[in-house]
Amino acid sequence: MAWLAFLAAIVSILCLSNNPSLSCPTDQKQALLKFKQSLLTELSLNPSSDASLPGLETWSLSSDCCTWARVTCQYSEPAKQVTELDLYSLIPSLVNVTRKSVVSSTVLNPLFSISSLRVVDISFNLILGGEIPGHGFANLTMLEHLDMRTNRFNGPIPQELFKSRNLKYLDVSSNSVSGSLSSDVGNLRNLQFLNFEDNFLTGNIPHQIANITEVQSLSLRQNHFLGMIPSSLLNLIKLQVLDLSNNSLSGEIPSDIGRLSNLSILSLGRNFLTGEIPQSIRMMGNLTTLQLDDNLLSGGIPMWLFDLEKLQILDLGGNKLVWDNTEKIFPKCQLSQLTLRSCSLKGEIPFWLLNQTGLNFLDLSENELEGGFPLWLAEMEVGTIILSDNRLSGSLPPRLFQSQSLSILALSRNNFSGNLPKNIGEADLMILMLSDNSFSGPIPDSLPQIYRLLLLDLSKNNFSGEKVPNFDPKSFLAFIDLSSNKLSGEIPTGFSLGTVILSLDQNQFSGSLPKNLTKFTQLKHLDLHDNNISGEIPPFLSQLPSLQVLSLRNNSLTGSIPNSLSNLTRLQILDVSNNKLNGDIPSSLGNLPSMINPPDTLSLSSELFNFPIQFQDLIVNWKRSKRGLSRYNVDFYSLLDLSSNRLSAEIPSSLGELKSLKLLNLSHNCLNGSIPMSIGDLQSVETLDLSHNSLSGEIPASLAKLSELNTLDLSNNRLWGRIPHSPQLDRLNDPEFYANNSKLCGVQIQVKCPEELAPTGEAGDQESLEGSEGLFSWEAVEVGFPIGFVVRFVQGKRQSKELNDDEPELLGVLLPW
Repeated sequence: MAWLAFLAAIVSILCLSNNPSLSCPTDQKQALLKFKQSLLTELSLNPSSDASLPGLETWSLSSDCCTWARVTCQYSEPAKQVTELDLYSLIPSLVNVTRKSVVSSTVLNPLFSISSLRVVDISFNLILGGEIPGHGFANLTMLEHLDMRTNRFNGPIPQELFKSRNLKYLDVSSNSVSGSLSSDVGNLRNLQFLNFEDNFLTGNIPHQIANITEVQSLSLRQNHFLGMIPSSLLNLIKLQVLDLSNNSLSGEIPSDIGRLSNLSILSLGRNFLTGEIPQSIRMMGNLTTLQLDDNLLSGGIPMWLFDLEKLQILDLGGNKLVWDNTEKIFPKCQLSQLTLRSCSLKGEIPFWLLNQTGLNFLDLSENELEGGFPLWLAEMEVGTIILSDNRLSGSLPPRLFQSQSLSILALSRNNFSGNLPKNIGEADLMILMLSDNSFSGPIPDSLPQIYRLLLLDLSKNNFSGEKVPNFDPKSFLAFIDLSSNKLSGEIPTGFSLGTVILSLDQNQFSGSLPKNLTKFTQLKHLDLHDNNISGEIPPFLSQLPSLQVLSLRNNSLTGSIPNSLSNLTRLQILDVSNNKLNGDIPSSLGNLPSMINPPDTLSLSSELFNFPIQFQDLIVNWKRSKRGLSRYNVDFYSLLDLSSNRLSAEIPSSLGELKSLKLLNLSHNCLNGSIPMSIGDLQSVETLDLSHNSLSGEIPASLAKLSELNTLDLSNNRLWGRIPHSPQLDRLNDPEFYANNSKLCGVQIQVKCPEELAPTGEAGDQESLEGSEGLFSWEAVEVGFPIGFVVRFVQGKRQSKELNDDEPELLGVLLPW
């Protein structure tokens, strides 16, 4: 009997294979194969991409396409038809996704002939770009589900897309789509899910969106919508999720927004909304999430919010709201997340939080809270506690670090003091930020026991001692800031091999730079300025392949600048100013790639966390003063500061190759020779300081090309001749920029050049110009000039002041918690 069953199965298979109605249509198979071939052709044009297409290896002419991976068929009279294509994460991404898209949306064209398609998922193909092919999607009249998120589509949303009357699910989030959202979106009457998050849409939200009567979720987050929230949205009474966050919406929240009584999530954060929180929100009995953060809302925080029994997430931070937290409240809700950042909270941390037993995230930063860290809060097992920027004081309770839940603790910029608890190593923290307090004593030996610790910021305290505890080389610690303390001894290197930022500046470390710094192959920022470091700059620093920032300013380094620093291909900021370095400036510094062409990727530090992490500024000399450069902005700046050393010889012309350089400071050295013509090729330079050297000759005419220059100092050299003329240089007319040189002239200092003087009647002036070794100098000002020159000098100072008042400042402001 077994052989009869086997024979029957064989006959069945043969019958099926001979019945074309039970296999996919030939034209649909050919369309799919043509799509595959087009994709392989485009990928082959870029050698840096991986041409493997997971799942498509099953697509062959000899098999039924309904059996292929990523293809689903359904029987539809009179034959099977392809109805679903799952092309999720099909196209491999390049190593550097910031490059121009290498796969055009035209590769999709063969698919548009398959009119039976109901589900198309082309999401997470990071290098698929170009405009959305509207005419193609217009052919897919049966389409119900279209997922195009996380690609690189650009251009406007095609009108044809809004003619798909059967569409229930549309996701175009995380692309580069631009233009306005057409009113035709109201034609999608069967739509249940709509997401245009993270694009570049502009204009108002169309009133016709109210025609989408069956919608359950509407997300238009992180676009660029302008205008007010349209009242027509309130007609979507079946709406359960409304997310309009991170746009440019203004005006007041509609007073009758409570009509959307089925809402469970209302997210309007990060806009420009004004007015008070509408009373009608108390009618939303199903509300679980209310996010109104980072707007311009004002007035008091209504106590009835805590009567919404289903409310779990409440985020009101970053507004102009005020809450008198001395008022006793008895919440009916159990919150898991509460953010009242910058809500003018006074007094102690609210005691009613003790009854919020499910609380996992608490942000009360940027308020005026006083008192100590309460023991009851330490015992609550909260996962994230952010209390930065308050007036809290006292020591930290050891019980806090016995928590099994605490992952993030941010207490920066308060008045806490005393030693850190010895049991701090018992915590399971990922982020610990205690900067700008008055903690003292040694760093606890138990701290390295926090194996999950990723970010440690103990800066701006009074920690002392000659020993920094050693961390496991295999630990996760990547961001370390121990700056501005009283730590001493040799430079510590007992940190994770994965360290990315290491800030040990403004301490009392001494000795030479240790060789085992080279083990930090992922190190991007090394900041050791303002210590007592001696010895030479070692050539082995060139073995740090990821280094972007090297700051050794204000130490006691001697010797020459090693040529090997030019091997640091990612170096963007080099500051070795205020040391005792001698010798010449290596011409090889002109070969630093990241000072020639800016990098096209952002550093890990700016993208690692979903909420803002406030690192200490990187302190640099900028526009004649020390400024804080935000570590988030480091990726956009290239700086070279070799000032206040004993460097000699000529300025190498190769420095003119550093076309992305924003600052070049070679002042207060012993440099001689002329200013190279190539300095005029520094097309991005904003600050150029060559003062206090022995430079001679004329100022190169090429400096007239420096269109970005806004701070210039050539004073205290031996320069002579005409100051070059250009619209930008003419604005830099502060006499201080050119003081103490020989025989300089030009409109910037209102001194005529010899050829501009009249041939008769001004011989005395001519002789004075030629005979004065230091005509334009502070010494001459002290002795006294003819009245005419003094008047011109004062006028120049006034004009300079007016211009400097308008001078743009460096963007170095950090994101608050």
